[in-house]
Amino acid sequence: MSLPTVTSRWVIKPTKSTSTGTSGFDGLEYQDSVPIPPLGNHDCLVRFEAASLNYRDVAILKGNYPWTVNEDVVPVSDGAGVVIAVGPEVDEFRVGDKVTTLFHQGWQSGLLTPTKRVTTLGTYLDGVLRQYAVFPERGLVPIPKHLTTIEASTLPCAAVTAWNALYGLPSRSLQKGQSVLVQGTGGVSLFAMQFALAAGATVVATTSSTAKAEKLKAMGATHVINYKENPRWGELAKTLSPDGEGVHHIIEVGGSSSMEQSLKAVRIEGLISLIGFLGGKDAASSCSFGDCLATLSIIRGVNVGSKQQFLAMNEFMTAHDIRPVIDGETFGFDEAKRAYEFLWDQKQWGKVVIRIGE
Repeated sequence: MSLPTVTSRWVIKPTKSTSTGTSGFDGLEYQDSVPIPPLGNHDCLVRFEAASLNYRDVAILKGNYPWTVNEDVVPVSDGAGVVIAVGPEVDEFRVGDKVTTLFHQGWQSGLLTPTKRVTTLGTYLDGVLRQYAVFPERGLVPIPKHLTTIEASTLPCAAVTAWNALYGLPSRSLQKGQSVLVQGTGGVSLFAMQFALAAGATVVATTSSTAKAEKLKAMGATHVINYKENPRWGELAKTLSPDGEGVHHIIEVGGSSSMEQSLKAVRIEGLISLIGFLGGKDAASSCSFGDCLATLSIIRGVNVGSKQQFLAMNEFMTAHDIRPVIDGETFGFDEAKRAYEFLWDQKQWGKVVIRIGE
């Protein structure tokens, strides 16, 4: 069987036409018959079967992403597929292996550095919204044996971010019996909830939806707070922690818009993991350094995680038979724009997946 020489793909075009200064989802352009580069000695050719979207992906096209995005880049960081060819010096993978992508292609282990930080897929480097792609073997991760490629396509960003938030700071790693607060029902929050429950932690969750509150309870959340009905939800979350002294870990995905309440929920010397900006990149906050000092909390930025962390997370997921929460509606490769709109409209429960080919 001959190997493919061209691929279809989506790219982000730099056109600007809307009131936001961006082209919105019309900035996605489909391209056919794009040449596939030759394999290097340490490269793998991957046939993608699925990709999943993160808030980051829609934020880029809506002009709400605060970091650099290269022109004409292939979007989306999270994908999974099958290795169909390998370079002569590849050691880690064989033809037929199922793999997923590493968010920071250059971050293998240790701490993130400025050099590693600019190796992200879908912004600095071409992402996964394409049928075939060549990746260095170090930029791929074997998928957990109990997951399908559709399920594994949800892992590279949201799941690894949640894992890093809970276990990336060794002195504050999540322990059995501790408490975790997750905000909303996005990918990072749901993965963090699954990891926390598997570790024997108490989970306090927030949402503005009655229907989603029931789903969170069904997943195992001990307490669910409607933040629309309880705008001072941080104080309530503190009282709901097992000892009433506040939660140990907060998965902060709202950014400036929710930080004030997170500081009210956290216990003394607890950990707030700053992850997202769902409240908007320009959202204001009324909290201060004094509030941070009052709680003596650790506030730690989290930018996904390393390959070493990814592999550790996969072992944990396998040991606890954890499967990603995926929305019941998936989208075809030619429906990429509709998938983006679906996520932007917050219609999903769990991860939004695009089927590329199986």
